[in-house]
Amino acid sequence: MKFVVFDIETSNFFPDVGKNDPSLLDLAVLCIYNSETDKYDSFLKEDLHKVWPIFENTDALIGYNSNHFDIPLLNKYYAGDLSQLKSIDLMKTIQESLGRRVGLGAVAEPTLGVGKSAHGSQAIEWWKQGKIQEVIDYCIQDVKVTKDLYEHMKENNFVKYINKDDGKTYQIDVDTSDWDKKEDIGITPTLQF
Repeated sequence: MKFVVFDIETSNFFPDVGKNDPSLLDLAVLCIYNSETDKYDSFLKEDLHKVWPIFENTDALIGYNSNHFDIPLLNKYYAGDLSQLKSIDLMKTIQESLGRRVGLGAVAEPTLGVGKSAHGSQAIEWWKQGKIQEVIDYCIQDVKVTKDLYEHMKENNFVKYINKDDGKTYQIDVDTSDWDKKEDIGITPTLQF
């Protein structure tokens, strides 16, 4: 199965737009891992036209909180509807087992032994300070962690997480049985290849 692991960073956040609506935010950078090329890459807003054919040609988009945050935001830049592509949202899979949402850092550190390198609010500050490479590096690190978490979940069908209420680490089983199912999404490519 061909897949793309992706993450975005924004140049602003919800208090800046007055509403908890990801589609109102502005993209700073989109970073991906493409399983077909085995490479990581980054795209600024003006380069997004280069990534749409990659998205349209993959079997699945993989992210963390991507169905709720990343895809709705990216849709405002895309001529079609990215929610029509097969999406594997790791946070959603974990939430289905746990019954609540858990951040990437709270899962990655105990499961993989590797955490996030910073916080999204720090990336916004870097962006505002013109530290674009720091934002890209941070976003690529999140993509690497998400890719490793995806592979761990697929192979082992469990994750560990740190419970914010008591600070203890717990393990939960996750169901990844439908991740490899190929879906006929019927999307019409928006761009000529």
